[in-house]
Amino acid sequence: MSAVLAAVLPAVQATRDHPATAAPPMPSPDASRPVGPTTTPDLPPSAPVRLEVPRIDVRTPLMKLAKNPDRTVETPPLSRAQEAGWYRLGAAPGSRGAAVIIGHVDTVHGPAVFYRLGRLGPGDRASVLRADGRTAVFAIDSVERVGKDRFPTNRVYGDPGYAAIRLITCGGRFDRDAGSYVDNVIAFGHLLRSEEAR
Repeated sequence: MSAVLAAVLPAVQATRDHPATAAPPMPSPDASRPVGPTTTPDLPPSAPVRLEVPRIDVRTPLMKLAKNPDRTVETPPLSRAQEAGWYRLGAAPGSRGAAVIIGHVDTVHGPAVFYRLGRLGPGDRASVLRADGRTAVFAIDSVERVGKDRFPTNRVYGDPGYAAIRLITCGGRFDRDAGSYVDNVIAFGHLLRSEEAR
C-alpha cells in the first residue's frame, strides 16, 4: 500500500460530545448491490465548486481538504458542518480517478450536510459544478456502511480506471466513550455525463 493510501485510512473521524437526537438513515440492503459503470470520456482536471445531490436535498459549496499533521485526511471544521469538502490531493470530479468528497453526518446542534447520505441508492445522481464551468454528473452505483477499522482505502482512494466519485460520512452506532461513530457510510459512483456551462 502506498504512503498516500496508508495515510488516509481514518477518512472521517471527527468527534462530538454526542450525536443528534435521531439516528441518521443507513443504507438499505439493496443499496449495497453495485451497478457497473459505463464508459464516459474523462474531463481534464478542474477544481470543484459546488455539489448537488437532489435525492437527499444537498446543495453545498465545496471547500478544499488535504491532510492533517498526523497524515490523516482532513474533514470540514465542525463550524462549517453544513458544507462538504473535496480531498484535493486526489482526482478532480470528472477526471480519471476517484474524486473524494467528505461531509459530516451531524453535530451536537443537529443534522449536518451528509445526514441523509444513507438514503441514496443505485441510479441516484450527484452533480459537481467545476471551476471550468462544466458540470460533472455522476450516477451512484452503491452505498455501503463499513466499520472504520475496515475502511476500504484502495476502493475509496485508488484509481478505478475511470472518473469516479466517493461521498463519505460517519454512520452506524455512536460510541460515546470514543466520541465518534464506529462506521463510515460511503456512496460510490461513476461519471455519467458532463454538461457545458450555459
